[in-house]
Amino acid sequence: MFDINRVCIIGGDKRQIHLGLSMIRDGKNVVFYGVDNCDMVEEDYSSLEQAVTKSDCVILPMPLSKDGKTLFTPLSDMTVELNQKFCDIIKNKPIFCTNSRLLIKTGDYSDSQIFDYLDREELAVLNAVPTAEGAVEIAMRNYQKTINSSSCLVAGYGRIGKVLSRILSALGANVTVSARKLNDLTWIRLNGYNPINTEDISISGRYDLIFNTVPAMIFDEETLKKTAKNALVIDLASAPGGVDFKAAEKLGINTIQALSLPGKVAPVTAGEIIKNTIYNIIEEESP
Repeated sequence: MFDINRVCIIGGDKRQIHLGLSMIRDGKNVVFYGVDNCDMVEEDYSSLEQAVTKSDCVILPMPLSKDGKTLFTPLSDMTVELNQKFCDIIKNKPIFCTNSRLLIKTGDYSDSQIFDYLDREELAVLNAVPTAEGAVEIAMRNYQKTINSSSCLVAGYGRIGKVLSRILSALGANVTVSARKLNDLTWIRLNGYNPINTEDISISGRYDLIFNTVPAMIFDEETLKKTAKNALVIDLASAPGGVDFKAAEKLGINTIQALSLPGKVAPVTAGEIIKNTIYNIIEEESP
């Protein structure tokens, strides 16, 4: 059991800001560090050491890092290196983070309490909603027709694919969904979508809108030629994604790589999701 009445949030985007503001409304004492260019909050301490020392726990951002070497701090001009010095500052506090596998490679965290909130299923499921809504918003802004009556392909029937296909269908689209597993293909058919094996996408015809959720190269040049000649292709998969963007550019196909959508389109909701996930972890760690 540990106390989180005093919380130090280091780095991150508006998700972390709203996470902290929500915790403050819950009665927590929250300090921020590495967000000095954000006018929504103020940093209380001039050094990371001071901020961490006055806190019961540390919350690191989502994502942890963009380059694998420095902390994700888009709301600050400062650079926070992920190294042994950073480890020595935070390792004696409970740490809530994403990509814990990367974090433990950057210092000696052997005796630390590290909780990876991105590994939690409840966060992944709830995050699928703002991701799917954000994808639809992007489509509406960049597609020159209505989604209603358009031919849409959703590649992948994971968490995001499930939510996204439901939204597109509700908007009146003709929705095709790909998957590899027979049980997923069965559920796709049962839910009223057109099922197709992911391996057969290239021979499935052409689409108006294509949403990729699979973090593997599915839309190579040949597949793009056959399916996306006049389509808008939106890649939602984690980097490097599943679309050959160079090939798409050569073919004149409009593509958008849409990463970290919850933090861009719904930071308040995304912050609440992170907060509740952390609270769930704490409750489970309590005797």
